[in-house]
Order: sequence, then structure tokens, then C-alpha cells
Amino acid sequence: MRWGWIEPDHPTLSLAAQCDLLGLPRSTWYDQATVPNAWNLEVMRRLDEEYTAHPFYGSRRMTAVLRQAGYAVNRKRVMRLMRQMGLAAIYPKPALSRPDPDHRVYPYWLRGVTITGPDHVWSTDITYLRLLGGFMYLVAILDWYSRKVLAWRLSNTLETRFCLDCLDEALRVGRPVIFNSDQGVQFTSTVFTGRLAEAGIRISMDGRGRAHDNIFVERLWRSVKYEEVYPKGYETVEAAYQGLHCYFEFYNHQRPHQALDYRTPAEVYADRATILSLTSAEGLP
Repeated sequence: MRWGWIEPDHPTLSLAAQCDLLGLPRSTWYDQATVPNAWNLEVMRRLDEEYTAHPFYGSRRMTAVLRQAGYAVNRKRVMRLMRQMGLAAIYPKPALSRPDPDHRVYPYWLRGVTITGPDHVWSTDITYLRLLGGFMYLVAILDWYSRKVLAWRLSNTLETRFCLDCLDEALRVGRPVIFNSDQGVQFTSTVFTGRLAEAGIRISMDGRGRAHDNIFVERLWRSVKYEEVYPKGYETVEAAYQGLHCYFEFYNHQRPHQALDYRTPAEVYADRATILSLTSAEGLP
């Protein structure tokens, strides 16, 4: 099926019911059904590059930068494309992270907390991933202490399902004390927060508009795009999947991190003897 889990002609479930079960607004499904034209895709490619390099650029500055580069765009078009890509100045919120008013939003628990070892804090986020003739969305779950990517998934929609599958895979590896995310509808959904609550995990959510609440995942996205996505220029979803699979294996097992004393994330994550008693760690809320 083109849309993964959605069947427009399902014999018993309407499109509205399927979208509701997946935590996916119907408008997103219809929007995704239209493939952007080549010119819009080219503008979106440039927006992606500019935002990755300068996440503090808003629509006004993005419009100016694009015009200086020779793109005949107005701010209205730039704003629309940024919403479609999930980009906003400082922190990617609108399309990727629009909260549902009926979903509970949890407090941010990490301010002033010292991360003491692997599985103390995990975090997640979604980013726009460009292809030659379209785009996908990438979600990943990262262990803050080791910087290891514990799980990731690709999707052509912003449904909750692919985020939930990513969480399930990560929970087969370990279990954090705190799980941090933004306030997006995928992460505030009852099914997602319920899965965390069932596992006894404390739920933390970024303050809206804050630049550094999920900084480690933001750094991961820059590495993924500059080191893998931009140089490779994926043409198909299969190429993107294979490329990301190889990259995350390299990132976890071969790429030394300066912040980890030039050890790899996999090495640090495996050293669980460093874990202290997290329930009594200084600064833990």
C-alpha cells in the first residue's frame, strides 16, 4: 500500500477512522497525496540546507536568502513550504510538532539534571529527509549519555505508527529512566505516552520554542544530513533506507565522538557498569 497502514477503500474502516487510530490528521493524508512539483522540491532542498546550517532563520530571513540565491519566491510560499517541511526558527515545531489540544503535555524534567550513564535519558525527534523526487520523514531515538542511535524509522506521512514502531524497537534494547520529546501530536498521543507509562518511564517534554531542550538529537540531524544525506542525494526510498542503515551502523560503531573521549557510542552504551543508582542521582526530579 502506498500509504503504509492506510487503505482508502477499507471494507469496514473509513479513512477518518483509520487516520484517528493512527493519530494522523486527515489533512496530512490528503496533502501527502500530492507530489510537489520540481520547482517546489528545489526550493525545499535549499530550505533544508539553509535550515540545517542556520536553524535560527525564520521565514523572513529565509525568503531574503532564497531571493539572493536567485529564487523568485515570496514569504507566503516560503512559510507554506516551511510548514510542510516542519521547520520554524530555532526549533522545528509547526508541521512535525503541532500539539493536539486533547493530548496531555508533560513537564520538562531535564533542566539541571546530570546525566549519569546509559539509559538514564533517551530522546526522540522527527526530521524532514529529502529525496531526488520527493521527501520522507525520519524519526530516531537517541541515548543522551552515549549518543547511540537506539532505533530509527522512515515514513512518508507524519503518522504516530512509525514513531511507535521506533519506540518498540528501542525498548527491546533497554529502558530509560526519562524519555524526552517535543510536544508533537505523535509523542503526546495516548498510545505513545501509554507505552512509556506502562514501562515505568518518566515522560519529559520540551518547552515550546526552546532551542536546547533536545540539543543532542538536533546535532544528530546535522551529522546525518551533512555526512550522509546531502553527499549521497538519495533517489528512492530504498536508497534512503539502505544509506541510513549503513550510516547509523557507522555512526554507532565506528565514528569516534570528541565528547566521548573519542570512543564510539556503541562502546560507551555497552559500558553499563558506569551507571549509578539513578533513582538517587543528584538533580534528578
